[in-house]
Amino acid sequence: MGGTVEAAERSAGAQAPAGAVAPAGVVAPAGAEALAGEAVPGKRRRGRTAALIAGAAVLGIVAGTCTGYLVQAEREPTRLPSLAQTELKQDKGPGPEPLPAAQDRRMKTDGDLRRLLLKKPRGAEDAEFVASDGWFSIEQYASVYTNSDVMFTDLVTDDLRRVAATAWEKGGLVVEIRLVQFRQEEQLSAGSYADNNHHWAGKKAGTDSWEIPGAVNGEAYVHAATREPGYLPYYTAEAHVWRGDISMEIWLTADKPISRSTILDLAERQLERL
Repeated sequence: MGGTVEAAERSAGAQAPAGAVAPAGVVAPAGAEALAGEAVPGKRRRGRTAALIAGAAVLGIVAGTCTGYLVQAEREPTRLPSLAQTELKQDKGPGPEPLPAAQDRRMKTDGDLRRLLLKKPRGAEDAEFVASDGWFSIEQYASVYTNSDVMFTDLVTDDLRRVAATAWEKGGLVVEIRLVQFRQEEQLSAGSYADNNHHWAGKKAGTDSWEIPGAVNGEAYVHAATREPGYLPYYTAEAHVWRGDISMEIWLTADKPISRSTILDLAERQLERL
């Protein structure tokens, strides 16, 4: 009996595991149930301190910027140094005399453009072309091209002023010369128009080309024979150059090959008249 009682007392004095139920007849120690039911404390959230530090830094930058503006606004403006340039003196006396009409190119081009066209050679006949009085209207000039609607729009956009033209036929050679003048108030249309003609003339197969003497932007072209079903072959040549507000173009058509000297001679003589 004594041994049994001592074993029971030792069992009663031992601490039971958390959440365990004491066996019958054994009294659980005081506070065991409270320890078993107590929740584990939660962990502390991280990042709150870092956010506070970042906010304080931003506020410090804003405050420093505002203070800098206020300090600068209170200061007197700094005077700029004087320009290192001598005083320009206006000349006195009469101005230069205007250029004579023979030297003033604008006097020529503002006049009757038809007078600047090459004259029809002796023995030549008038060729059929749209303007019998030597002038092309914008509609008549646009109709010469395949895509007349597109050409009309381009001429209006480029601010076409007028077109003077002449044409003749002699010995199976048909010559057409056109002086296309632009207003050029906002853009250099004459140059871009001539450049476009150069582009398409050079794209034709079997074409030879030469620079026009005396012109930095002029070129003459002689093309190979054009053959179409049901028609005899024919030959063409052309020349393009621009000077000032005028784009000069020459078109030749013949039933036999056209020589280099023929197109270059016409181009040189017409350019001299401009």
